[in-house]
Amino acid sequence: MRGSRPRPDRSCPLTEQEQAAPYAVGLDVNTAFLAAAGRLTLPLSGPVHELNPVFDPNLPGSWLVDLSHVDTDPLLPSPFTPDGSRPTGPAWYSTVKVAYAIELGARPQPLEGWLRHESGPYLDPWHKRLRQAYLDTMAALGVPLNLADTDPVAYLEKMAAIKAGQGDPAELAVLTAIKQTAKGAIGKMRERPRGHGYKPERWAALERPTWDPLMRALVIDTAIVNRHRKLRKMAGDTGRHPIAILSDCAVFAAHGPGALDILTTPDGTLTTSLRLGVSPGLVKFEGSRPMNEIAELLAADANPARHIKTGGVVSNDE
Repeated sequence: MRGSRPRPDRSCPLTEQEQAAPYAVGLDVNTAFLAAAGRLTLPLSGPVHELNPVFDPNLPGSWLVDLSHVDTDPLLPSPFTPDGSRPTGPAWYSTVKVAYAIELGARPQPLEGWLRHESGPYLDPWHKRLRQAYLDTMAALGVPLNLADTDPVAYLEKMAAIKAGQGDPAELAVLTAIKQTAKGAIGKMRERPRGHGYKPERWAALERPTWDPLMRALVIDTAIVNRHRKLRKMAGDTGRHPIAILSDCAVFAAHGPGALDILTTPDGTLTTSLRLGVSPGLVKFEGSRPMNEIAELLAADANPARHIKTGGVVSNDE
């Protein structure tokens, strides 16, 4: 669901209320994969194949199960398929996805499983150290941990300055390195063959003890589930649903061009579903565009979340 449409089954991508909104505003999750890795139960042994296993949420693995009957908000993408459409039959899901289906009211009966019976919070030390490095660097750039809670306007201004490259060059370079480490380390767990001359033979990445596609999937799926859970709560708190999603960015129709225009609840307080803040897992302002530009992107079957930051024409990879 990294580039899924929020409403793949709807003939009209926008409601009348959304079409009438003058702006679309994007919010991005801070280092979402890093946040997902903390205390996450990950595999420490090889896979064991089992038929008709009893689902265990504490057992990392892949489960063949039918989740097509799981009801989710039709204005949100399904968290169980890459494109956000509803599942149509049995498919392989990680432990994280099956556990979330149970949270949504399902009673899944797995048909098969590739399960890891030894497990632990493998990435937790990595998460703690990198998280602290991120927070320390942001504080050095003028964004302390509690700034968004005490002064959300100042937080947004400081984050905008950092995005514009304002600040100590050394600290900005460290911040970039931390972000690349948080994202790239997860990607390395499923590194594929490289080069145009690849032949169907075993490649070097497979020999690394950290090459583990299941571990990568568990981290990514945790980030997806966390996002879906927060968007459900966001809809309940504010009545707003995203009109576009790409990876960690969600775009909403808004009456104004700022983050506070979509995070404010009807009673005038800020929602805690998508919470502003510098910590990994909290959100920052990604960008805004006039709604007429968003409508044009949707009409071209493009994902507005890809362009909310920079605008411009539809990219070649849409």
